[in-house]
Amino acid sequence: MIIVDSALRRRAAEGKPVRVAMIGAGFQARGIANQIVNFVPGMRLVGIANRTLSSARRCYAEAGLTEDAIVEAQTRDQADKAILDGRAVITEDPCVLCAADGVDVIIEVTGAIEHGARVTLEAIANGKHVVLMNAEVDGAVGPILKVRADRAGVIVSGCDGDQPAVQMNLYRFVRSIGLTPLLCGNVKGLQDVNRTPTTQKAFAEKWGQDPYMVTSFADGTKISFEQAIVANATGMRVARRGMLGYDHSGHIDELTTRYDIDELRELGGIVDYVVGAKPGPGVFVLATHDDPKQRQYLNLYKLGEGPLYNFYTPYHLCHFEAPLTAARVALFADAAIAPIAGPKVEVVTIAKRDLAGGEMIDRLGGYMTYGEAENAEVCAAEDLLPVAVAEGCRLLRSVAKGASITYADVELPPGRLIDRLRDEQAKLFGLERPARRLP
Repeated sequence: MIIVDSALRRRAAEGKPVRVAMIGAGFQARGIANQIVNFVPGMRLVGIANRTLSSARRCYAEAGLTEDAIVEAQTRDQADKAILDGRAVITEDPCVLCAADGVDVIIEVTGAIEHGARVTLEAIANGKHVVLMNAEVDGAVGPILKVRADRAGVIVSGCDGDQPAVQMNLYRFVRSIGLTPLLCGNVKGLQDVNRTPTTQKAFAEKWGQDPYMVTSFADGTKISFEQAIVANATGMRVARRGMLGYDHSGHIDELTTRYDIDELRELGGIVDYVVGAKPGPGVFVLATHDDPKQRQYLNLYKLGEGPLYNFYTPYHLCHFEAPLTAARVALFADAAIAPIAGPKVEVVTIAKRDLAGGEMIDRLGGYMTYGEAENAEVCAAEDLLPVAVAEGCRLLRSVAKGASITYADVELPPGRLIDRLRDEQAKLFGLERPARRLP
């Protein structure tokens, strides 16, 4: 049921727009800015924080704002005054917008893990809802952020338009009509763990994107985070490390015969992906129904004889849909997607090439590692290193190409928030590393 558009129109008529601030000013952020400013009645983009002010200014300029409509703010008071005056704030300090009274929702769209986690905690501490367009933060520490947000009486949500929330919307629809979802899936056009920023450079330049981020899409790291988020929101698992990941060039409806329903039931449902299915890119949910009368109706309505039925969305419209999540959390206290408890699936670090002791692990989507989804209890038992914390770790020993990297293989950088949050999350949900478990 679509109600957000009507609610936003009412807010527009009342002159009470949902006030959104954005952290980050990259490729997706520019799209979100243009969408809110020009195409979302009842919502106002009151501020943008970015380490490079010129990039924040560019977001507003590309959305059509003139220079005199934009104000630079160094303090909360300056930001609040500008917002009251109807002007758009840019700032280098995200804390300014997290603290401002004139902000209802923060959209975090940096793609950075340590910085994204800090911004999210700052927003929570200031009573702001947060929309994460940052799968890496969500996949790594989403459960503990949800706990912190619940305590503060605010919402941290994944983002409509990103595949996890598109899957969750479909999952909720399927459950609402009485079926039992057994698989949440993602459709990919490419999967190659050997991709690097060098191989992806031309594509990144064509679309004005970061080659490391583009590589994380191609090498499987991003989809592993996406499906981990879905698992954490549904209680599903992966069938094996890295997921099944079938190559399937036919129609997506044919997947109802590709999976074993008894295995899906035994596992309690799984998250997965396929490569090459049509129509794509999109997402799908395979579900079953125990009522023979309803199965007869499903067959009449062209969903087949079962026992698995396929529901799919053949697109995900990223920045077009992102503002809808800000409206959902602000107006209806409804997260697009959020963990239901502790981690069910993690994303572990795999060596992309032979790695030598003493090397420093580079960024996600880089030359040294990629991520694979694995069930959380396996990760804890085997002390596997989450790929979200791998950057900046120094290898203590050699690791062969294709091998999983453990905590024992690395030295962590000191003083990182992400490591403290991971420890807090593990302790709270009983997933502590073997060496740290209490007797």
